[in-house]
Amino acid sequence: MRSTSAVRNTPDTNGLRAKRRAENFPVALWVLPEKLRADLVTVYSVARTVDDLGDEAEGDRVAQLKVFSADLSAAFGNGEPEDPAVRGLLPAIRAGRLTEEPFQRLVQANIQDQRVRRYPVFADLLAYCRLSADPVGRIVLDLLGVDDPEAAVLSDRICTGLQLVEHWQDVGEDYRNGRVYLPQEDLAEFGVAEEELGAAHASPEMKALMRWETGRAAALLGGGADLLGRLSGWGRFAVSGFLAGGLATVDALHASGGDVLSAPVRPSRAGLLSWLGWLQVGTRRRSG
Repeated sequence: MRSTSAVRNTPDTNGLRAKRRAENFPVALWVLPEKLRADLVTVYSVARTVDDLGDEAEGDRVAQLKVFSADLSAAFGNGEPEDPAVRGLLPAIRAGRLTEEPFQRLVQANIQDQRVRRYPVFADLLAYCRLSADPVGRIVLDLLGVDDPEAAVLSDRICTGLQLVEHWQDVGEDYRNGRVYLPQEDLAEFGVAEEELGAAHASPEMKALMRWETGRAAALLGGGADLLGRLSGWGRFAVSGFLAGGLATVDALHASGGDVLSAPVRPSRAGLLSWLGWLQVGTRRRSG
């Protein structure tokens, strides 16, 4: 069974730095004020620990995720959590800057991953993203002190778009791990057999499918961009970093022509910085 000791789950010893680089961790975060940056990295550590329990833990993963869920409840209930990643949240929790529900949704997403390996229609995948992705944006808004229902909706669009582009980057890896996030109805519509997801190169049909799915993700990211007009200061810059990472990944997916199998599809640093700069000057704070 996977250990949940401080040694195993401390961010530096758990390889989080390398994983940040592999997962489009926004370059913008490294220039944020220390307190905000520390809060975001702490949240990332918790989210990454939950994902590791769901993806890599030996033994009964559901049981271990439920233990982690109980640890979160202890933290938010004025108890003393055992997991060091959860303990890192305590200052923000005690200050009333975080709520439990988004973190529990992340746990539920990973429990779902143990039981659900295919998604019949796109609406099912979106429902999964409401557990696996949207809570991250809600947590960021909490840390920024943003209490705005419309901002939450826009944040959800961005986070779902970010989750989708990550899935489209990792189609082959996910297939080898027994998971297919491409909706079954879309595979059938484009004439792509599931076995093709494990090939060395994408077929013309699969390339067309991936271009379609990339367009869907891009529309969600663009549909959430108005969130920046509701933010200011470092919060606006931080969210711009996340959105820029997603848009740069869309560009990389487009550049691949839909062949996400023959080589890793990763956004360039130049592309990310270009989008970050454009978002800073191309969007304005909402007036009124």
